[in-house]
Amino acid sequence: MKIIAFAEQRNNQFKKTAFEVARAARTIADQLGAECNALVIGGNVSPIAPQLGAYGAAKVLVVEDARLENYSTTAFAKIAAEVARAEAADMLFFPASAMGKDFAPRVAVKLDAGLAADCTALRVENGTVIATRPVYAGKAFVEVTVRSAIKLFTLRPNVFSAGTPAESTAVVEKNEIALSETDFGAVVKEIKIAGGKKDVAEADIIVSGGRGLKAPENFSMVEELAASLGAAVGASRAVVDAGWRPHDEQVGQTGKTVSPSLYIAVAISGAVQHLAGMSSSKYIVAINKDKDAPIFSVADYGIVGDAFEIVPALTAELKKALNR
Repeated sequence: MKIIAFAEQRNNQFKKTAFEVARAARTIADQLGAECNALVIGGNVSPIAPQLGAYGAAKVLVVEDARLENYSTTAFAKIAAEVARAEAADMLFFPASAMGKDFAPRVAVKLDAGLAADCTALRVENGTVIATRPVYAGKAFVEVTVRSAIKLFTLRPNVFSAGTPAESTAVVEKNEIALSETDFGAVVKEIKIAGGKKDVAEADIIVSGGRGLKAPENFSMVEELAASLGAAVGASRAVVDAGWRPHDEQVGQTGKTVSPSLYIAVAISGAVQHLAGMSSSKYIVAINKDKDAPIFSVADYGIVGDAFEIVPALTAELKKALNR
């Protein structure tokens, strides 16, 4: 039996999810007595490929082409499917990132495989992998199994721990996949990232603000609280729809799914769409003047009060305690 973990990278640097997926694949492989390998696709990714050995990959399958420097959903799907066939892989693991959500279903179609999407947990029972995934916008979780011969799983970012890297490297094996221009039907030309801005999808601490802040200029206190903690700034859908904050900060069902160690929700009521995107956070702190706000149903710690009084006071105390 063989398992292949797709390791996402950008600009020849692995995303955090690459290590999380590799470790999860290794854990399942150990329970099944399977071989665990990784797949890396890019322009010049051989130099970084051995790193995946520290997270459980015995071998890293590399596919390089200058045209793969930028992501192409069609080309990446073709490569992953062909590598899976050549390796006679039984399972493929992908991150449930924007990239993974985009091309994993295409790979599933090419392999006539079932796909369990956005998994939050995996376990093995009697030789079968059982995946836990959210349904009804995160209101409930179900356990599912994939019955096809080849099985695909996408894993929710920040839920599966990458663990402590071991002092080992993986064997790198280059694969040649014939690609024509027709394989590049869709290509990402450019990705713009605000300088110095933390991505909520990968941040360990997030401070999010909601419509209760009343005006876009009041987000400055959320930014200040986030800065004191070295955190990323997030926002609810209502705030983004109002044009107060950019879409890349939106947390929720139609934004980004996050699972940080600490999530602080400031003046966010907690609509089900928002809860679906952050309820798996390790610790949730809610600040809201409405004691019946739904956000308190998932919060580990709640402060009922005026955010305009609480947040500045909390920021001042944190700066004092952390010497910032």
